[in-house]
Amino acid sequence: MNKTAVVILNWNGRDLMRRYMPTVVATSRATGGVDIIVADNASTDGSLDMLRAEFPSVGIITLDRNYGFAEGYNRALSQLGHEYVVLLNSDVAPAEGWLEPLVSLMDSDPAIGACGPKLLDDKEHSRFEYAGAAGGFLDAYGFPFCRGRILDNVEPDNGQYDDNIDCLWVSGAALMTRRKLYLELGGLDSDFFAHMEEIDLCWRMRNKGWRVVAATRDSKVYHLGGATLAQGNPRKTYLNFRNNLTMIVKNLYSRHWWFTLLKRSSLDDFASLRFLFTGQGKQFLMVHVAHFDFLRGLPSALRKRAKLREGCDGKTVAEVRPYCMIWRRYARKLVTFNAMDK
Repeated sequence: MNKTAVVILNWNGRDLMRRYMPTVVATSRATGGVDIIVADNASTDGSLDMLRAEFPSVGIITLDRNYGFAEGYNRALSQLGHEYVVLLNSDVAPAEGWLEPLVSLMDSDPAIGACGPKLLDDKEHSRFEYAGAAGGFLDAYGFPFCRGRILDNVEPDNGQYDDNIDCLWVSGAALMTRRKLYLELGGLDSDFFAHMEEIDLCWRMRNKGWRVVAATRDSKVYHLGGATLAQGNPRKTYLNFRNNLTMIVKNLYSRHWWFTLLKRSSLDDFASLRFLFTGQGKQFLMVHVAHFDFLRGLPSALRKRAKLREGCDGKTVAEVRPYCMIWRRYARKLVTFNAMDK
Protein backbone atom coordinates (compact mmCIF):
# COMPACT_ATOMS: atom_id res chain seq x y z
CA MET A 1 0.00 0.00 0.00
CA ASN A 2 1.17 3.50 -0.79
CA LYS A 3 1.95 5.94 2.00
CA THR A 4 -0.34 8.77 0.87
CA ALA A 5 -3.86 8.96 -0.52
CA VAL A 6 -5.36 12.00 -2.21
CA VAL A 7 -9.08 11.66 -1.54
CA ILE A 8 -11.66 13.67 -3.46
CA LEU A 9 -15.22 13.68 -2.16
CA ASN A 10 -17.73 13.89 -4.98
CA TRP A 11 -21.43 14.50 -5.29
CA ASN A 12 -22.67 15.11 -8.80
CA GLY A 13 -19.40 16.74 -9.78
CA ARG A 14 -18.75 14.92 -13.04
CA ASP A 15 -17.91 18.03 -15.05
CA LEU A 16 -15.60 19.43 -12.37
CA MET A 17 -13.71 16.15 -12.10
CA ARG A 18 -13.39 15.89 -15.85
CA ARG A 19 -11.89 19.39 -15.82
CA TYR A 20 -9.55 19.03 -12.81
CA MET A 21 -8.71 15.34 -12.54
CA PRO A 22 -6.04 15.33 -15.29
CA THR A 23 -4.04 17.92 -13.33
CA VAL A 24 -4.56 16.11 -10.03
CA VAL A 25 -3.34 12.83 -11.52
CA ALA A 26 -0.34 14.37 -13.27
CA THR A 27 0.90 16.48 -10.37
CA SER A 28 0.21 13.92 -7.62
CA ARG A 29 1.59 10.84 -9.34
CA ALA A 30 4.83 12.71 -10.03
CA THR A 31 5.57 12.44 -6.30
CA GLY A 32 5.30 8.65 -6.30
CA GLY A 33 3.79 6.46 -3.60
CA VAL A 34 0.40 8.09 -3.96
CA ASP A 35 -3.10 6.72 -4.52
CA ILE A 36 -5.81 8.96 -5.92
CA ILE A 37 -9.27 8.00 -4.69
CA VAL A 38 -12.74 9.43 -5.29
CA ALA A 39 -15.30 8.92 -2.52
CA ASP A 40 -18.70 9.27 -4.15
CA ASN A 41 -21.72 10.46 -2.17
CA ALA A 42 -24.28 8.53 -4.29
CA SER A 43 -24.02 10.76 -7.36
CA THR A 44 -26.71 10.55 -10.03
CA ASP A 45 -24.95 12.47 -12.81
CA GLY A 46 -22.84 9.68 -14.26
CA SER A 47 -19.73 10.66 -12.29
CA LEU A 48 -18.62 7.09 -11.68
CA ASP A 49 -19.17 5.98 -15.29
CA MET A 50 -17.02 8.91 -16.41
CA LEU A 51 -14.26 8.07 -13.92
CA ARG A 52 -14.14 4.41 -14.90
CA ALA A 53 -14.00 5.27 -18.59
CA GLU A 54 -11.59 8.24 -18.53
CA PHE A 55 -9.53 7.75 -15.35
CA PRO A 56 -9.29 3.99 -14.77
CA SER A 57 -6.28 4.36 -12.45
CA VAL A 58 -8.31 6.40 -9.95
CA GLY A 59 -9.73 4.37 -7.06
CA ILE A 60 -13.40 4.65 -6.15
CA ILE A 61 -15.22 4.35 -2.82
CA THR A 62 -18.98 4.20 -3.34
CA LEU A 63 -21.17 5.50 -0.52
CA ASP A 64 -24.84 4.54 -0.38
CA ARG A 65 -26.21 8.10 -0.03
CA ASN A 66 -25.15 11.72 0.22
CA TYR A 67 -23.59 12.03 3.68
CA GLY A 68 -22.40 15.60 3.16
CA PHE A 69 -18.81 16.78 3.24
CA ALA A 70 -18.01 15.83 6.82
CA GLU A 71 -19.52 12.38 7.18
CA GLY A 72 -18.67 11.49 3.58
CA TYR A 73 -14.99 11.95 4.34
CA ASN A 74 -15.31 10.13 7.67
CA ARG A 75 -16.76 7.05 6.01
CA ALA A 76 -14.23 7.13 3.18
CA LEU A 77 -11.14 7.52 5.37
CA SER A 78 -12.26 4.75 7.71
CA GLN A 79 -11.93 2.36 4.75
CA LEU A 80 -8.34 3.32 3.96
CA GLY A 81 -5.02 2.26 5.46
CA HIS A 82 -2.67 5.03 4.30
CA GLU A 83 -0.47 6.94 6.73
CA TYR A 84 -1.29 10.34 5.23
CA VAL A 85 -4.47 11.47 3.51
CA VAL A 86 -5.16 14.67 1.61
CA LEU A 87 -8.72 15.95 1.59
CA LEU A 88 -8.89 17.60 -1.83
CA ASN A 89 -11.86 19.41 -3.33
CA SER A 90 -12.97 18.41 -6.80
CA ASP A 91 -12.45 21.99 -8.04
CA VAL A 92 -8.74 22.20 -7.17
CA ALA A 93 -5.88 22.24 -9.69
CA PRO A 94 -2.61 21.46 -7.88
CA ALA A 95 0.58 23.08 -9.14
CA GLU A 96 3.63 21.03 -10.10
CA GLY A 97 5.46 19.71 -7.06
CA TRP A 98 2.64 20.51 -4.63
CA LEU A 99 2.50 17.18 -2.78
CA GLU A 100 6.11 16.33 -1.94
CA PRO A 101 6.62 19.38 0.36
CA LEU A 102 3.53 18.40 2.33
CA VAL A 103 4.71 14.80 2.76
CA SER A 104 8.22 15.97 3.69
CA LEU A 105 6.84 18.40 6.24
CA MET A 106 4.74 15.70 7.91
CA ASP A 107 7.74 13.36 7.92
CA SER A 108 9.94 16.02 9.50
CA ASP A 109 7.95 16.39 12.72
CA PRO A 110 5.64 13.75 14.22
CA ALA A 111 3.91 16.54 16.18
CA ILE A 112 2.39 18.00 13.01
CA GLY A 113 -1.20 16.83 12.78
CA ALA A 114 -2.21 18.66 9.62
CA CYS A 115 -0.83 20.95 6.96
CA GLY A 116 -1.99 22.58 3.77
CA PRO A 117 -0.64 24.42 0.72
CA LYS A 118 -1.02 28.00 -0.37
CA LEU A 119 -4.50 28.43 -1.82
CA LEU A 120 -4.71 30.63 -4.92
CA ASP A 121 -7.70 31.59 -7.05
CA ASP A 122 -8.08 29.42 -10.13
CA LYS A 123 -9.82 32.31 -11.89
CA GLU A 124 -6.97 34.73 -11.12
CA HIS A 125 -3.74 32.93 -10.26
CA SER A 126 -2.07 36.04 -8.87
CA ARG A 127 -4.60 36.34 -6.01
CA PHE A 128 -5.27 34.28 -2.92
CA GLU A 129 -8.46 32.27 -2.75
CA TYR A 130 -11.11 33.12 -0.19
CA ALA A 131 -11.48 29.68 1.41
CA GLY A 132 -8.10 29.49 3.13
CA ALA A 133 -5.46 31.61 1.43
CA ALA A 134 -2.15 31.09 3.29
CA GLY A 135 -3.25 29.69 6.64
CA GLY A 136 -6.11 30.54 8.98
CA PHE A 137 -6.62 31.99 12.46
CA LEU A 138 -9.56 33.01 14.66
CA ASP A 139 -10.10 36.24 16.53
CA ALA A 140 -11.24 36.48 20.15
CA TYR A 141 -14.86 35.96 19.13
CA GLY A 142 -14.36 33.03 16.83
CA PHE A 143 -14.38 34.90 13.51
CA PRO A 144 -12.08 33.16 11.00
CA PHE A 145 -9.56 35.07 8.92
CA CYS A 146 -6.47 34.15 6.90
CA ARG A 147 -3.10 35.33 5.79
CA GLY A 148 -4.19 36.82 2.49
CA ARG A 149 -7.91 37.28 3.25
CA ILE A 150 -9.66 39.45 5.82
CA LEU A 151 -13.44 39.10 5.46
CA ASP A 152 -14.18 40.03 1.84
CA ASN A 153 -10.79 41.64 1.18
CA VAL A 154 -8.60 39.15 -0.71
CA GLU A 155 -4.99 40.14 -1.29
CA PRO A 156 -2.85 39.63 -4.38
CA ASP A 157 -0.06 37.11 -3.87
CA ASN A 158 3.17 39.08 -3.90
CA GLY A 159 5.18 36.53 -1.95
CA GLN A 160 4.33 38.19 1.36
CA TYR A 161 3.28 34.86 2.91
CA ASP A 162 5.85 32.56 1.35
CA ASP A 163 6.94 31.11 4.67
CA ASN A 164 5.73 28.03 6.49
CA ILE A 165 3.95 29.05 9.66
CA ASP A 166 2.01 27.44 12.48
CA CYS A 167 -1.65 28.44 12.25
CA LEU A 168 -4.98 27.37 13.72
CA TRP A 169 -6.48 25.86 10.57
CA VAL A 170 -5.85 25.09 6.94
CA SER A 171 -8.57 24.90 4.33
CA GLY A 172 -10.49 21.69 3.77
CA ALA A 173 -10.10 22.37 0.06
CA ALA A 174 -6.61 20.87 0.36
CA LEU A 175 -5.80 19.50 3.80
CA MET A 176 -3.23 16.80 4.58
CA THR A 177 -3.52 14.94 7.86
CA ARG A 178 -2.46 11.74 9.57
CA ARG A 179 -5.23 9.25 8.93
CA LYS A 180 -4.97 7.57 12.34
CA LEU A 181 -5.07 10.91 14.14
CA TYR A 182 -8.05 12.01 12.05
CA LEU A 183 -9.99 8.92 13.09
CA GLU A 184 -8.87 9.08 16.74
CA LEU A 185 -10.23 12.63 16.96
CA GLY A 186 -13.54 11.53 15.47
CA GLY A 187 -12.89 13.03 12.05
CA LEU A 188 -14.96 15.93 10.80
CA ASP A 189 -18.04 16.65 12.90
CA SER A 190 -20.91 15.20 10.88
CA ASP A 191 -23.40 17.47 12.68
CA PHE A 192 -21.80 20.35 10.76
CA PHE A 193 -22.70 18.68 7.42
CA ALA A 194 -20.48 21.22 5.62
CA HIS A 195 -18.63 24.50 6.23
CA MET A 196 -16.18 25.22 9.06
CA GLU A 197 -15.80 21.53 9.82
CA GLU A 198 -12.10 21.68 8.97
CA ILE A 199 -11.59 24.64 11.34
CA ASP A 200 -13.25 22.64 14.08
CA LEU A 201 -11.04 19.62 13.35
CA CYS A 202 -7.83 21.67 13.32
CA TRP A 203 -8.83 23.48 16.52
CA ARG A 204 -9.35 20.12 18.22
CA MET A 205 -5.86 19.13 17.08
CA ARG A 206 -4.33 22.30 18.49
CA ASN A 207 -6.13 21.85 21.82
CA LYS A 208 -4.58 18.39 22.05
CA GLY A 209 -1.10 19.80 21.41
CA TRP A 210 -0.72 18.96 17.71
CA ARG A 211 0.74 21.46 15.27
CA VAL A 212 -1.15 22.74 12.23
CA VAL A 213 1.12 24.24 9.56
CA ALA A 214 0.47 26.37 6.50
CA ALA A 215 3.08 24.96 4.09
CA THR A 216 3.02 28.00 1.84
CA ARG A 217 6.73 28.18 1.04
CA ASP A 218 6.89 25.37 -1.50
CA SER A 219 3.35 24.08 -2.10
CA LYS A 220 0.41 25.72 -3.85
CA VAL A 221 -2.88 24.80 -5.48
CA TYR A 222 -5.49 26.72 -7.47
CA HIS A 223 -9.05 26.58 -6.15
CA LEU A 224 -12.15 27.51 -8.11
CA GLY A 225 -14.31 27.91 -4.99
CA GLY A 226 -18.08 28.08 -4.63
CA ALA A 227 -18.58 24.92 -6.67
CA THR A 228 -21.13 23.55 -4.19
CA LEU A 229 -22.54 26.67 -2.54
CA ALA A 230 -21.57 30.10 -3.83
CA GLN A 231 -20.58 32.90 -1.47
CA GLY A 232 -23.79 34.65 -0.41
CA ASN A 233 -25.97 31.57 -0.77
CA PRO A 234 -28.51 31.58 2.12
CA ARG A 235 -27.79 27.92 2.89
CA LYS A 236 -24.10 28.74 3.20
CA THR A 237 -24.88 31.66 5.50
CA TYR A 238 -26.95 29.37 7.70
CA LEU A 239 -24.25 26.70 7.97
CA ASN A 240 -21.48 29.20 8.64
CA PHE A 241 -23.32 31.02 11.45
CA ARG A 242 -24.65 27.85 13.09
CA ASN A 243 -21.40 25.90 12.85
CA ASN A 244 -19.27 28.78 14.07
CA LEU A 245 -21.17 29.04 17.35
CA THR A 246 -21.08 25.27 17.82
CA MET A 247 -17.33 25.30 17.19
CA ILE A 248 -16.80 27.92 19.91
CA VAL A 249 -18.71 25.84 22.45
CA LYS A 250 -16.70 22.73 21.62
CA ASN A 251 -13.22 24.24 21.55
CA LEU A 252 -12.90 27.50 23.50
CA TYR A 253 -11.75 26.56 27.00
CA SER A 254 -11.13 29.96 28.55
CA ARG A 255 -12.70 30.59 31.95
CA HIS A 256 -15.39 32.98 30.62
CA TRP A 257 -16.05 31.21 27.34
CA TRP A 258 -19.82 31.60 27.74
CA PHE A 259 -19.43 35.40 27.92
CA THR A 260 -17.44 35.28 24.67
CA LEU A 261 -20.28 33.24 23.15
CA LEU A 262 -22.86 35.82 24.21
CA LYS A 263 -20.83 38.68 22.75
CA ARG A 264 -20.33 36.71 19.54
CA SER A 265 -24.07 36.10 19.28
CA SER A 266 -24.64 39.86 19.64
CA LEU A 267 -22.18 40.54 16.85
CA ASP A 268 -24.10 38.06 14.69
CA ASP A 269 -27.28 40.03 15.40
CA PHE A 270 -25.58 43.20 14.11
CA ALA A 271 -24.51 41.28 11.02
CA SER A 272 -28.10 40.17 10.44
CA LEU A 273 -29.29 43.78 10.63
CA ARG A 274 -26.71 44.72 8.03
CA PHE A 275 -28.18 42.03 5.78
CA LEU A 276 -31.66 43.43 6.38
CA PHE A 277 -30.74 47.05 5.68
CA THR A 278 -28.92 46.10 2.47
CA GLY A 279 -31.91 44.24 1.06
CA GLN A 280 -30.71 40.71 1.82
CA GLY A 281 -33.80 39.47 3.61
CA LYS A 282 -33.05 35.78 3.16
CA GLN A 283 -29.60 36.23 4.67
CA PHE A 284 -31.12 38.07 7.64
CA LEU A 285 -33.54 35.21 8.20
CA MET A 286 -30.82 32.55 7.89
CA VAL A 287 -28.74 34.10 10.69
CA HIS A 288 -31.66 33.76 13.09
CA VAL A 289 -32.59 30.28 11.92
CA ALA A 290 -28.94 29.35 12.48
CA HIS A 291 -29.08 30.73 16.04
CA PHE A 292 -32.29 28.82 16.75
CA ASP A 293 -30.83 25.55 15.49
CA PHE A 294 -27.60 26.18 17.39
CA LEU A 295 -29.60 26.46 20.62
CA ARG A 296 -31.46 23.25 19.78
CA GLY A 297 -28.13 21.48 19.35
CA LEU A 298 -26.46 23.10 22.38
CA PRO A 299 -26.88 20.09 24.74
CA SER A 300 -25.08 17.89 22.20
CA ALA A 301 -22.32 20.48 21.74
CA LEU A 302 -21.83 20.70 25.52
CA ARG A 303 -21.48 16.93 25.77
CA LYS A 304 -18.86 17.01 23.03
CA ARG A 305 -17.09 19.85 24.82
CA ALA A 306 -16.87 17.86 28.05
CA LYS A 307 -15.34 14.91 26.26
CA LEU A 308 -12.92 16.99 24.18
CA ARG A 309 -11.59 18.85 27.25
CA GLU A 310 -10.25 15.62 28.71
CA GLY A 311 -6.45 15.83 28.63
CA CYS A 312 -6.37 19.50 27.62
CA ASP A 313 -4.74 22.17 29.77
CA GLY A 314 -7.68 24.55 29.42
CA LYS A 315 -5.63 27.34 27.87
CA THR A 316 -6.64 29.17 24.72
CA VAL A 317 -4.15 28.36 21.97
CA ALA A 318 -2.05 31.23 20.63
CA GLU A 319 -3.56 31.01 17.13
CA VAL A 320 -6.85 32.26 18.58
CA ARG A 321 -5.88 35.92 18.60
CA PRO A 322 -6.90 38.10 21.60
CA TYR A 323 -8.27 40.97 19.49
CA CYS A 324 -11.52 41.62 17.62
CA MET A 325 -10.88 41.25 13.91
CA ILE A 326 -14.17 43.01 13.05
CA TRP A 327 -13.15 46.12 15.03
CA ARG A 328 -9.71 46.26 13.47
CA ARG A 329 -11.16 45.79 9.99
CA TYR A 330 -13.94 48.40 10.13
CA ALA A 331 -12.86 50.88 12.83
CA ARG A 332 -9.13 50.87 12.13
CA LYS A 333 -9.41 50.07 8.40
CA LEU A 334 -6.84 47.26 8.54
CA VAL A 335 -7.46 45.09 5.47
CA THR A 336 -4.41 42.81 5.34
CA PHE A 337 -3.27 40.12 7.74
CA ASN A 338 0.18 41.64 8.24
CA ALA A 339 -1.35 44.97 9.24
CA MET A 340 -4.02 43.43 11.44
CA ASP A 341 -1.77 41.01 13.30
CA LYS A 342 0.86 43.51 14.41
